[in-house]
Amino acid sequence: MAIEIKKFKKILIANRGEIAVRIHRACQELGIQTVAVHSTADNDALHVKMANESVCIGPAQADKSYLNIPAILSAAEVTDVEAIHPGYGFLSENAKFAQIVEKLGFTFIGPKHNHITLMGDKVEAIKCMIKTGVPTIPGSGGAISDVEDAVKIANKIGYPVLIKAAAGGGGRGMQVAHSDLALRKAVLIAKAEAKAAFGDDRIYLEKFLEKPRHIEVQILADMHGNVITLGERDCSMQRRYQKIIEESPSPAINDKQRKYISDLCVKICKDIGYIGCGTVEFLYENDEFYFIEMNTRLQVEHPVTEMVTGVDLVKEQINVAMGHELRIKKNDIELRGHSIECRINAENAETFRPSPGKVTEYFVPGGPDVRVDSCLYNNCTISPYYDAMVAKLIVHGSTREEAISRLQRALNEFIVGGVDTILPLHQRLVSTNAFAKGEYNIHSVGRFIENKRL
Repeated sequence: MAIEIKKFKKILIANRGEIAVRIHRACQELGIQTVAVHSTADNDALHVKMANESVCIGPAQADKSYLNIPAILSAAEVTDVEAIHPGYGFLSENAKFAQIVEKLGFTFIGPKHNHITLMGDKVEAIKCMIKTGVPTIPGSGGAISDVEDAVKIANKIGYPVLIKAAAGGGGRGMQVAHSDLALRKAVLIAKAEAKAAFGDDRIYLEKFLEKPRHIEVQILADMHGNVITLGERDCSMQRRYQKIIEESPSPAINDKQRKYISDLCVKICKDIGYIGCGTVEFLYENDEFYFIEMNTRLQVEHPVTEMVTGVDLVKEQINVAMGHELRIKKNDIELRGHSIECRINAENAETFRPSPGKVTEYFVPGGPDVRVDSCLYNNCTISPYYDAMVAKLIVHGSTREEAISRLQRALNEFIVGGVDTILPLHQRLVSTNAFAKGEYNIHSVGRFIENKRL
């Protein structure tokens, strides 16, 4: 069956902040006009100022604006766009939204809704990986029925164990238990958190790994059956399961291991017929990889992959959505040098309390191989209604050592006045011996915050 090749003249960006700015810039370079949607709190936001057109879709609360599907689709209708790019977060992994977008005749710049559904349900995703022969963390293998079921499984695989939300992500609904008593309490807390965050209280259980790395693989797949990987990212520098520093390639694995997980990810995508941009995530410990989830969207940390491969992932997303074959082949991919990203949140670096307010001074670092993706500008206002991440600092070096040195210099140059940011925390973290040696795991940042050492 012939695949229709489309030509987008105008794309609606169903998001805000730095990712909306990032998508707009890619569209501008492709000669595609953009429509920004925004809440009343974002009337003066950078993505609104930059877009060719803008539509206010509701009040400040996200559920009445950026999560308001009818309002977003109405904006798409009145502005006569051909496609909608969801960015990350908000509706990017909402299968219902993707399905409605396609039914109304727009193109959803992302995977098919059935793949979003499959991978969005962590329990079903794990079942799929087990059938495919992909290694997974020992655990319940499905949703647990009740507290006693959880205790039985935990005693079988051994403590400590991790309780996770079936519909979750970003660390919400996650609890660690080291005993039967702690598990009984953790199950109740996890179910309540999962219900509040996702409207779904199903939870599952996994063996808690003591010192794992978080390794993820970037994939691209088109409608013609072509699937490629673009190296891996090490996202082990996390606070409460929220990534704050990412790098590529990982300092923890070798070329043989890199090929192994790359081939594994290609197999996963081909087996399920995946189309678009996605990321397969693993925990890595004692030379073993364990699948944890697949994100069916563009990742926050995609710039480090772009820096080491030279591939514009947003442009490739749009290219694939128009029906074209991937413009790059497996043999074209070569990891060049090293890249590191720091997420800059408007939070106090000690208490992590959100710090909305007016930005009174804004100076971004420059120089060779320094990139800043941001939604900030002088005298802009950071809203209290949305995620605290307001910028990303990304650097590249010919070696990891050069990248770290460049990052340290760039962090020292970066100025955001009028609000608190976690820039001081990043300065401390990347100056430690453990980071310099690449000797860290997903629990290291938590220990550093508590003990002031990785």
